Amino acid sequence: MAARGSLAVASHVGHELNASLSYWKFAHSRWSPRPLTGIKILDLTRVLAGPFCTQILADYGADVIKVEHPVGGVSSPRFSSSSDAHVICFTLQDDTGSWRTEGENQMWKGRTGLSAYFSTINRNKKSITLNLKHEKARQILFELAKDADVVVNNFVPGKTDELGIGYKKLRQVNPGLIHASVSGYGAGGPYAKRAGYDVIAAAEGGLLHITGDRDGRPTKPGVGLTDMCTGLYLHGAILAALVNRQATGNGQKIDASLFETKISLLANVAMSWLNIGLEAQRWGTEHPSIVPYDSFQTADSVLVLGATNNRQFGRTKEWLAVFEGSGMPYGPTIARNMIETLDHDATASGQIKMLGIPVKFSETKPSIRSKPPALGEHSEEVLRNIGLSIDEIQKLREEKVI
Repeated sequence: MAARGSLAVASHVGHELNASLSYWKFAHSRWSPRPLTGIKILDLTRVLAGPFCTQILADYGADVIKVEHPVGGVSSPRFSSSSDAHVICFTLQDDTGSWRTEGENQMWKGRTGLSAYFSTINRNKKSITLNLKHEKARQILFELAKDADVVVNNFVPGKTDELGIGYKKLRQVNPGLIHASVSGYGAGGPYAKRAGYDVIAAAEGGLLHITGDRDGRPTKPGVGLTDMCTGLYLHGAILAALVNRQATGNGQKIDASLFETKISLLANVAMSWLNIGLEAQRWGTEHPSIVPYDSFQTADSVLVLGATNNRQFGRTKEWLAVFEGSGMPYGPTIARNMIETLDHDATASGQIKMLGIPVKFSETKPSIRSKPPALGEHSEEVLRNIGLSIDEIQKLREEKVI
């Protein structure tokens, strides 16, 4: 009897051990740690700077939920699967779903509310809708904030306080919360209440003054460079604040602006003005202190050449025949995993090609896990996760809270 009893216990323990190992393997395969796995971010942003910032965090593993006004920025809903970490995105509306280029309509099978622009900066996010002017919606936001690490918004400074969801209020809910804001001109100063736009900040900050042909007019870069660089600065600041919180336990407020980002990006041009009074000028693709550094017309195309020292200049005489192995930067170049394809039921092809993640990690690899979400696609899932029942969620819909 003792022997059979021992055998039974051993068998039971072995069965539990195998079950535990199987569960660990399953959980590990689902968890697949990324740099920001486990970080949760509430994101109240729209258009480009904010969504670009939160998409970087999402690519790095933060759990992303994009929350918008129930009506959205367009006349009908947009069209993600799961993500591994939490960025929760609250916006009034995101108009970029309707920003389509010529010929793009055929890509979307006649559906409205989606665009390549929107898809560029909203992958790896879940989506819920909240009417933040409604008290019940604000209570849902506070409930989500209790378990969040970061809140990001791009409201005009002061607007979140008017809504009752500003930094002081959210900090009462969660003292360790990092509150990151991006605006046109920052939260203080005489222009704080102005709306901010990429091209305006680029003009006022001096970028347009130094961009374009020598004899031409000021020129905007081909992409929203001011917005995107602000998003890059902001994502780095958020990561720095997270590291500081790990050491101190304290959250803090981060305040970024398009205008100040653009001033920072003037770099050596601004330094020359500040220190020797040299006013910048437009150089086209030329460089003010390096030759050759320009684009040159050839028989069938345009050659862009930049030699930054005498050694490189000497090698240019040998052209393409000697470029291989010379250590001199030249094109064409093959990018590393910079195009990825996702299934997407709203496109005519059933798929969408996404730009890849430019920074490569040796261990905790970022990933593109889900397509850009439909408006409110994950509302029920997110609300169920904070304890609301199906009936309660339906009532919120009827009351136009979600």
